[in-house]
Amino acid sequence: MRIELADPRGVIRESYRIEGIGAPECRSIFLDWAIGLPEGVDPQRAVQRLLAEHAAAAPDHPMTAVLRAGLETGPRARRRGGARGRRS
Repeated sequence: MRIELADPRGVIRESYRIEGIGAPECRSIFLDWAIGLPEGVDPQRAVQRLLAEHAAAAPDHPMTAVLRAGLETGPRARRRGGARGRRS
């Protein structure tokens, strides 16, 4: 995948250039990036491409940690509530 497809607006690239950026700001930028991905771009492949592009040069950067967390599988969804939860 070309880097232009993985980060079409350059927000991830720019986050690596911001002096003193923290994890909360990186998570916000990551969410903005994910929402702005063009239709048809696989987010997992895009994150892998971004890590390949940036992680080696900045392994301790908070965005690297956020990108790595973006590759992790979340908890399995399960049903909550039900009839008991709706009774008063």
